[in-house]
Amino acid sequence: VQLVESGGGLVQAGGSLRLSCAASGIIFSINAMAWYRQAPGKERELVAAIGNNRISNYADSVKGRFTISRDNAKSTHYLQMNSLKPEDTAIYYCAAARATSGMYKYWGQGTQVTVSA
Repeated sequence: VQLVESGGGLVQAGGSLRLSCAASGIIFSINAMAWYRQAPGKERELVAAIGNNRISNYADSVKGRFTISRDNAKSTHYLQMNSLKPEDTAIYYCAAARATSGMYKYWGQGTQVTVSA
């Protein structure tokens, strides 16, 4: 299984970015997908997740600003990030295939998102 992220970068506060995560080696349509992030000196945290039924959930800190979506035909899921804030600066990781424990089995390599004030 391979997850390849793209779309990170440097943006000014108030700007937007869209992250993509392309999956291979997995039956994409039946699995839950997610985005996590880890800021310097902080633990990795869940940003957003989307189930195979397309029901999504978000961290309180990003509700109303971020949108997770999936395209099963492309085996890709996305994170649209609007109204970015400096505190959104982190390495963002995509994750796939949530186990019954709630943990995700597969992870991308991470992509840096930096939001300048």
